[in-house]
Amino acid sequence: MAFEDLLSDPVIQKYLHELVGPKGMPVAAAPPDGEVTDEELAEELDLELNDVRRALFILYENDLATYRRLRDEDSGWLTYLWTFEYDKIPENLEEEMHRLLDALEQRQEYERNHEFYLCEICSLRFEFGEAMDFGFECPECGSPLESMENSMLVTSMEERIEELERELNVEVLGA
Repeated sequence: MAFEDLLSDPVIQKYLHELVGPKGMPVAAAPPDGEVTDEELAEELDLELNDVRRALFILYENDLATYRRLRDEDSGWLTYLWTFEYDKIPENLEEEMHRLLDALEQRQEYERNHEFYLCEICSLRFEFGEAMDFGFECPECGSPLESMENSMLVTSMEERIEELERELNVEVLGA
């Protein structure tokens, strides 16, 4: 898939933005076809060199950019030539979705297996043991803690888990 096709996808744009942030997004959104130095990118995009380097390093850490070093024989300076490898984005997104699925399943299990109490004034939530330790009174304002029903939250998580499993073609065990 060409860079242009990938970068027109709003999901991929959001993914890149989450990785590099607003200052690094011009770097991520304008990948050159061949090798480029960080200095060339900074000049071309009119950005601070440190912002460009930070974005490049984050892309590198996420296997979306590679570099090769050249040493100037006269000065001894190292030059880094960067290449963007956005063909790995779909694979990275799938890995992120698997991590999200795992985290949601763990959180859902936690929500199912614990009883919660809520301070309706401060909007603080406590597990049963914590609430009992505080005498079922909010430690911030002294208001009584009310039993909290979280079945809607558990149901929402269940629906999102099912959506992710469908998107990832995950076989549900025991189904």
